[in-house]
Amino acid sequence: MAGLMAGFGHYTHAIVRGIPASLATEALRTSQAEVDLDKARGEHDAYVQVLRTRLGLEVVELPADEALPDCVFVEDAAVVCGDTALITRPGAESRRGETEAMKEALKDLKMNIVEITDENATLDGGDVLFTGREFFVGLSKRTNQRGAEILADAFKDYAVSTVPVLEGLHLKSFCSMGGPGLIVIGSSDHAQKALKVFEKLKDHMLIPVSNLEKVKLDGALTCCSVLINKKKPDN
Repeated sequence: MAGLMAGFGHYTHAIVRGIPASLATEALRTSQAEVDLDKARGEHDAYVQVLRTRLGLEVVELPADEALPDCVFVEDAAVVCGDTALITRPGAESRRGETEAMKEALKDLKMNIVEITDENATLDGGDVLFTGREFFVGLSKRTNQRGAEILADAFKDYAVSTVPVLEGLHLKSFCSMGGPGLIVIGSSDHAQKALKVFEKLKDHMLIPVSNLEKVKLDGALTCCSVLINKKKPDN
């Protein structure tokens, strides 16, 4: 188990994607709040800069696609663990075109590609929580049991458990990994209490990043990047 946890939370690369103008008017959403496109782009640029300069990741930036208004939320298009990348089949039909650019980017990074082709399966990356030793998959409006089964088949080294998502868009709309062995589950009050805990951790660096605009489209910070840990090639 220690071997499986080794390297958890350590990444070398991040894949991100630009924000199309169509995000403001055509992206899927549960809220009717108006999105300020310029502010959304400014927040996203700051987020990408944190990945690149503060965290030192090699960032692969895919271009925005006006025909894919939700394309900035790259996390839903792939699940990456180790050197394997599972290309998903998003639950919203309008988003299925997002996986093509993601697949090509992951091929360029020499990842082992597994693709969901079963038309009965749906899987959004936002419903997949990897703890370092197991997967939790949210069964939601966007992800079904068949999608979870295919993920389990793609990552045979890890146990996979399903979690019903009765409210909200994805499993990671209300929980995420706070570190090895630590799942953070938030509502606004609890999130503030969790933040106070994190602030006491001397060996962690907290970097505040604004996400006020994309949250109007049900987008969390994890939605906007696919993180990869590339092993250095053997000499």
